[in-house]
Formats: sequence, structure tokens, C-alpha cells
Amino acid sequence: MTELVDTSAVELRRLIGTRQISPVELLQACLRRIDKVNPRLNAVTAMCVERAQDEAKAAEAKVMRGDPLPPLHGLPVGIKDLSETGGLRTTWGSPLFADHVPAKDERMVAGVRAAGAIVVGKTNVPEWGAGANTNNPVYGPTGNAWDPARICGGSSGGSGVALATSMLPICTGSDTGGSLRIPAAFSGVVGYRPSPGLVPSERRALGWTALSVVGPMGRSVADACLLMQAMASDDSRDPFATAIDPAAFAMPGRCDLSSLRVAFSEDLGFAPVDNAIRATFRERVGLFQNVFKRAEWRSPDMEGADFAFETMRAQNFLASHKERYEKHRDKLGPNIVANYEQGLKFTALDIAEGHKVQTRIFRGFQDFFREFDFLITPTVPVAPFPVDQLYVTHINGEKLRHYFHWLALTYGITLTGHPSLNLPCGLEPTGTPFGLQVIGRHRGDIPMLAFAHALEQVLARDPRTARPIPDLARLAK
Repeated sequence: MTELVDTSAVELRRLIGTRQISPVELLQACLRRIDKVNPRLNAVTAMCVERAQDEAKAAEAKVMRGDPLPPLHGLPVGIKDLSETGGLRTTWGSPLFADHVPAKDERMVAGVRAAGAIVVGKTNVPEWGAGANTNNPVYGPTGNAWDPARICGGSSGGSGVALATSMLPICTGSDTGGSLRIPAAFSGVVGYRPSPGLVPSERRALGWTALSVVGPMGRSVADACLLMQAMASDDSRDPFATAIDPAAFAMPGRCDLSSLRVAFSEDLGFAPVDNAIRATFRERVGLFQNVFKRAEWRSPDMEGADFAFETMRAQNFLASHKERYEKHRDKLGPNIVANYEQGLKFTALDIAEGHKVQTRIFRGFQDFFREFDFLITPTVPVAPFPVDQLYVTHINGEKLRHYFHWLALTYGITLTGHPSLNLPCGLEPTGTPFGLQVIGRHRGDIPMLAFAHALEQVLARDPRTARPIPDLARLAK
């Protein structure tokens, strides 16, 4: 039986605004669902229940008084544990910060709270967000909602699982090499990587690089848009930020799929992809490609993408972890150490060449998108693997370059700065969610969201492509 928490965030907000449900009632329903399934999955970590209950009562009072209500009024939200939350433990999954409680919210969190959302707790991450397996020495692993013995992806893994199981209606995430899109794919939800600067960050160590962004996650495109309008802003501390109207993200616009030219690629021409995922992708595309004006199999030129991403990723780790590596190397996990030490081996010439390659790939993408309106690929190249396995070492029998090489489908798009998102598309052959990576034009977030929303409606009509729902009764046992 469908419960209140299974209702979309957009509809929940409407029900609150029309006094058909109370924020107190909704919060209690979320807490019951968390109690029911979180012990099995470990998606929600540090919580602030008493504060949330007080805020829910205050939100209810505003509704009853007829006060103006902000866009997220009364909606419970989960905050990824890479974002600072005032008065609520923020660990980054690191033993060095196991008991850290920030004095104040970072800008994005403050914006979400100002929009009326009620922070219930933090969602689990890998240590320092490194790797796409949500497991850390502070809280342990988060399991997949379809099979807890397998990974849920990362680094926004806790958010993805909390959404898949309707513990919370909206959650925040962040993305460098795929950390919004990959866990969304493994959890059957939407993870939207915005264009750099739309969600400003005052905390990026390298403010002039656009590799890392913060973005929303939801059970649908519309739910992700609802949260995005509270996250989007302008902030002079972020050099990529620009003046925008956050209300433009309130709901996805209309889109005529029959007028569009869409390209499909199994591997972007360079990424390792398991043969079973390739076959699943081709089968799914065959079920809906006829809705477009033109559908063509084509890959952009991504030559050198692996090297470019490796050099740029290494810069981020060197800038962020120098002091921790030099003073506390023994307290850092293997992924952090591997990234840092890889960075130490790159020369200035390597860094220059990496940026040069990235620029060439970006300019090639602009030519590609003059011919096509959107590009669709698989989001992940493999099915979820065992939760105690840190990463994939081989695909189709071929050894991978390094521990994050299996993320190439998503980090390739990161290099371009183009907006992208994961759209759920049924189950893959081993029984966990399958996702489509939708990529839009440069700074084309609004049209991409409208396109994804329209395609989502098409996929929902076929049980083979509709968003899957986990078996909560089995999880609760």
C-alpha cells in the first residue's frame, strides 16, 4: 500500500500549501520510514530529530496563519555529508572529523533551509567523496535498495538510497566524476549535475576549476527541479556564479520530443562498458527512439579524456588534502592516498596538456551539439558489485587504468561542463536499476530538464522502462 512518504515532493508541497497534510504529519511519516528501512541500508547517518520536529511545528503554524510560504515549505530534506550543517555532525566520512559539528550552515544548506525545507539528517558518503562506493570508516557502507549486499554507487550514495526507499522526498548531492549521476542510476532516481556556477560554492579549494558541482536529487525530474530552485543562486565567492532567476527551475518546461535530434552512444567512443550494459542500453533505446524526429548512433570526439580528467582530478586532491596527507597519511583511506600520490607524479607539462585536451574536447562538443539537440548514454558501465569491493578492476576482461577508470562515462561529460542527469529506465539484467545519462547543450540546463521530464513521461508508460520501486517489505525483514 502506498504511504504518504511515497508521494512526490511536488505533490507533498501542494498538499502542505492547501492544508491537506501537516508538515508535522509528513515529518513523522518520514521518521517511521527511516526507522523501518535505514537499519538495513545505512543511508541516513547523523540526525537532528528534535530540531526537525520543532521546525515542523513552526512550519505548521505558518500554514495555519496563512503566512506566505516559501517553495520547499515543510518538506523534509537530507543533506549529503560533504556539506557543512550548523549544529549537525559533518564528517566527510573521515575519522579525522568523526565528531566535527560546524558552527553554521554552508551557503547551499542555508539556502535550502531558507526555502522552507526541514533538515532531518545527513546522508552517507565515501571518505572525502572519493570513489563511487559509499563506504567509510565513520559510518560504514550503504547498501543498494534492491540488494544490500551490493553497492549503491557514490559519492551521493546515501541520498540516492534515501530517495529510492522514500525515507526522504528530496536530498542534496554533489558531483565531480559522476557522484550525483552514478548513485542515482543504481537507486532508480534522478541525479542532476548542473552547469558550473548555477549552485555556487564558497568551499571549493580551487575556485577557478569547474570539475566539482553541487546539485539536487529527487525521485523525478520535477522533484529535482523543485529542490534546484532553492540551491541555485548568485555568490561572488564563486567565480563561475552568475546572476540567475532561481524560479526558472521551479518546474520543468514543455518539450516537443518529435521535433528533436537525439544522438545515442554506448561508450562515448572511449569509456569501458560491460557488454551486458551495452546490450541493455541498445534494447531500451529501441523501445523509445521512435518518439524523436531523428535518432542516430554517434559518439563525440573524446580522445585524451582519461588523461585530462586524471590530471585535473589530481590537482583537486593536491589542493584539498596536502596538510592531511603530510600530517595524517595513516588516517586517510586508500582512495585518498592513491589520488594524492598520483598527483605528485604529474609535471607542469602534464597539467598544461590536460587542460589543453579538455579545451579541445569542449570545443568539439560545441560542434557535435550543432548537429544534435541532446546526447544519451548509459550512466554506469557495470551492474552494482559487492559492497566490500572498493572498485572495479576489469571490464570485459580488460584491466582498467586506475580505481576510478570505471567512471569514464560520467567523468567524460564532467570535462565538458555540459549539464547532465540520470534518468531511471527500468532494471538491468541482474535486477538493480538501470539509468540513462542525458546530456544537454552548454549552459542549456532549462531545455535539458524539460527534455528529461518529457522523456520521463514516455518511459513511465512502459513497465520495462518505468522507474523501478524497491521491495520495502523484504528490506524491513
